[in-house]
Amino acid sequence: MAEEQKKQKNKFTPSNLGKGGGKKPTNYYWIYAIIGVAIIGLQLFNFDGGSSNITEKEFEQMVQNNHVEYVVVVKNKNIARVTLTEEALKLDEYKQKVKAPLISTTPNKGPHFSFEFLSQDGFYEELKKYSNGDHKLKYKVITEEDWFGGLLGLLLPIILIVVVWMFLMKRMSGGGGGAGQIFSIGKSKAQLFDKENATKTTFEDVAGLEGAKEEVQEIVDFLKKPQKYTNIGAKIPRGALLVGPPGTGKTLLARAVAGEAKVPFYSLSGSDFVEMFVGVGASRVRDLFKQAKDKAPSIIFIDEIDAIGRARGKGTAQGSNDERENTLNQLLTEMDGFGTNTGVIVLAATNRADVLDRALVRPGRFDRQIHVDLPELNEREEIFNVHLKPLKIDDSVDIKFLARQTPGFSGADIANICNEAALIAARKNKKIVQRQDFLDAVDRIIGGLEKKNKLISDHERKAIAYHEAGHAAVSWLVKYASPLVKVTIIPRGRSLGAAWYLPEERQITTKEQLLDEMCAALGGRAAEEITFGKVSTGALSDLEKVTKQAYAMVSMYGLNDKIGNISFYDSSGQSDYTFSKPYSEKTAETIDEEVRTMVEAAYQRTLGILKENKEMLSTLAEQLLEKEVIFRDDLEAIFGVSKFADELKEEKKISPKKNGTKTEDIKAKETVISDAEKKSGSESNNDQKDQPTEDKV
Repeated sequence: MAEEQKKQKNKFTPSNLGKGGGKKPTNYYWIYAIIGVAIIGLQLFNFDGGSSNITEKEFEQMVQNNHVEYVVVVKNKNIARVTLTEEALKLDEYKQKVKAPLISTTPNKGPHFSFEFLSQDGFYEELKKYSNGDHKLKYKVITEEDWFGGLLGLLLPIILIVVVWMFLMKRMSGGGGGAGQIFSIGKSKAQLFDKENATKTTFEDVAGLEGAKEEVQEIVDFLKKPQKYTNIGAKIPRGALLVGPPGTGKTLLARAVAGEAKVPFYSLSGSDFVEMFVGVGASRVRDLFKQAKDKAPSIIFIDEIDAIGRARGKGTAQGSNDERENTLNQLLTEMDGFGTNTGVIVLAATNRADVLDRALVRPGRFDRQIHVDLPELNEREEIFNVHLKPLKIDDSVDIKFLARQTPGFSGADIANICNEAALIAARKNKKIVQRQDFLDAVDRIIGGLEKKNKLISDHERKAIAYHEAGHAAVSWLVKYASPLVKVTIIPRGRSLGAAWYLPEERQITTKEQLLDEMCAALGGRAAEEITFGKVSTGALSDLEKVTKQAYAMVSMYGLNDKIGNISFYDSSGQSDYTFSKPYSEKTAETIDEEVRTMVEAAYQRTLGILKENKEMLSTLAEQLLEKEVIFRDDLEAIFGVSKFADELKEEKKISPKKNGTKTEDIKAKETVISDAEKKSGSESNNDQKDQPTEDKV
């Protein structure tokens, strides 16, 4: 048992990497370096017993002094090797010149010197003269064959080619971690989370999303206790599709499933299947499901599945081979094909469910779609509690107030607000994060960075002040406009001024509510016309918002008497792929005319409201010029309490639930932006994040 624990401790895993728990992989490149150095050393090694180089003149002097015992002449190299007599070796002039042998500890027996001669004929004549004369010089002529050098010259290129080939094969097979993994290109790139490499995220880390957590918890519960369901004949869904706007926590929910399930969890993105080579995507799908089946029960999570799951036959040239469609076909076969797929559950996430292929989302593949919506008021409060834990905040921070100030914000937006508030507090050298830092963070994220150095003339500044005062005044004087938070003429981002509203979180929106909000959006331009007798380009974003909202009312929501109860909206998303409108040209003209009439009526109504309250409008604008930022209390001091306050309070009253469950005091329940508003671009404040009114001059 102790030996197994020791083996497990020494096992190399990503979790113990860098902690001394794993063994570093051996690097074999130093072996190649040693071999290369040895080859070069053998090639350049001197086999002359450690002889020193001399000149031919020095050799002649040695012969004349009778210091040479014999000479070996290498004929094919023009080299002469000289061996001295024992008496000469004792002389001081040779003790420093004669080298000691490299290996042996015995004295150097020769050859002691060597030199290269230029002319063989001349050198041979000199040798004969010395041998026949008084010096009696002994010499012999030999021929040396350089077998090693020739063999090395033949084998060295082959060795280099083999080494390079082995290196490239290792890289391509994935051993070197390089980009060109040719032999593993069809393998799955999924990241495996198991007992040894498990994620620590659990359902406790996921705030809000109670309905979505309940559905995925059922999948986790089935994997842990399958008998609970199988005993009564139930079958677990083959797959679950997480659908929702960006930043709502789809991937976080999948990580929580990986942390709770305690089974092998394969995570990858839809783009991981896409490659430039034909057939790679389908091969990776097969390999992924093969691995998952081998470790069943297991879970596969595919993030952004719309990268490969788009409807087939859209945008493909006739006769072409679409690699993405081949990948999708293989995925469909693996999820519910002829072969069994027992024990493998597929989770996927996307924010574009309308473009997915019908065969992919049918029962038997993705049996259920789990909608991960934008958080409601109480859910935003829970998310704030999660992200405020690591921050140092004071008592002035009211989490319920922050939740009310962020309608339409996703979990990612709330995390960004908390981080931005901490950065703002640190920038001001604070030790804790205060309430004003969070309000500044909301302004920074929605409106952009405050521009203190923007050059604005006095006339432009006055026009901006009256424009924003017009928004604030109309929103206060009509019944259903969104409640005002504050008005500012400080430039932020692309806006020169902004009126900040807190949209009501309601389930449905009536025609009267939409018309009142159109009047509030047109209040800026109407105030300019009443005050200065002319209008400017500052109402660009207001007009864009009103126009889109009017077109949605007429052509989608059926809120126009002339067009009637007809909607030209296609919730299936198929209209994205056509170039024709779902109505005739005559109907299009009618729609345009009704939109124009609706917007003009709202503008005339706005002019009438502001003309009746012109003095209070001027007072508000002058106060805005002085303070630059005014709040709801300032409007109440000028206009008085809204005459619609009691009626609105009665309409917002929420009845207790009939099932007896505890209900919290929530003003209104928030609704996610509908697909129709996304398609049409309608910026109705119904189900939408608070947006500032931009003034572009």
